[in-house]
Amino acid sequence: MTLDRAVLAFAGVMILLSVLLTILVHPLWVWFTVFIGVNMIQSAFTGFCPAAMIFKAFGLKEGCAFK
Repeated sequence: MTLDRAVLAFAGVMILLSVLLTILVHPLWVWFTVFIGVNMIQSAFTGFCPAAMIFKAFGLKEGCAFK
């Protein structure tokens, strides 16, 4: 699995988790979903992604998006 795919998979899991927390625990968990979305938008423009740095440290090979 490349770094790009790992970041996309992680973002998807986190979005689904935040939606579940919003529905099952408290409506204010929606702000977690907002945070994830904002982070995805800024990483699209800047190329900076904290999750990508962590996955890279675990030794995943680079893809095209995050270097």
